[in-house]
Amino acid sequence: MLYTVKEVSAISHVTVKALHHYHKLGLLVPCEISEAGYRLYGAKELERLQHILFYRELEFPLEQIKELLEKEDDRLTLLLRQEQQLLQRKQRLEGVIATLRHSVTSIREGKPMNDREMFKGFETEEAWNEALKEQNQHLGQTYGMEPLQVEEGGVPDMNEQAAEAAAFMKEMADSLKAGIRHDHGQLQQAIRTHLAFMNSHGHAVSAADFAAQTRFFLSDDFHRQMLEGQQTGLAYYLCAAAEALAAAAE
Repeated sequence: MLYTVKEVSAISHVTVKALHHYHKLGLLVPCEISEAGYRLYGAKELERLQHILFYRELEFPLEQIKELLEKEDDRLTLLLRQEQQLLQRKQRLEGVIATLRHSVTSIREGKPMNDREMFKGFETEEAWNEALKEQNQHLGQTYGMEPLQVEEGGVPDMNEQAAEAAAFMKEMADSLKAGIRHDHGQLQQAIRTHLAFMNSHGHAVSAADFAAQTRFFLSDDFHRQMLEGQQTGLAYYLCAAAEALAAAAE
């Protein structure tokens, strides 16, 4: 039985535009083109499309999927390999979700997490890159920025920086809830300590640089919502505190 591109789209939930794109790339070529110019797909093409979709779930780029499918693996071997890869990803995501839920519970109950608990599920470069994916997509699509990638051997440093950043943001949120003025000496010292840590880890950030960064957080929907999700008003409070420190440093 042969299927038109519209029928394949209806069966697979892949858009006609995407199927046309796969054809153009040589990733999924119809078995026939009818006299009327219709693309026609058979059972082998549907099987190949299934493999493509499994790899897309693993977020492989299309060119890499094409290379993988051009190898001479039989269908069963390929399915078993994809199952293993998907299960590994599922395990990683379950670990990250468990840590996220633990973090939510700790905030609601007012019980701080220790550093080791905070970064369960982020033991590998791949796990960190997965966690950074949404932010990287936003920055790439909105500002054309190159994605931040965690290189081999960089996980301990990333965990240390993330732990410090989490502690700093919690201190800012607690200060906001306590009603501490944005130009209070205690708050200014907390920011200085945070900047000193960042500079010691290879990020040359001055008070003026940090103020500019917080203005960006305030103007950018993705980052503002991320801060406001932690504490209402935090994005504005952090920006005001950073501006006050930058003004004092001039």
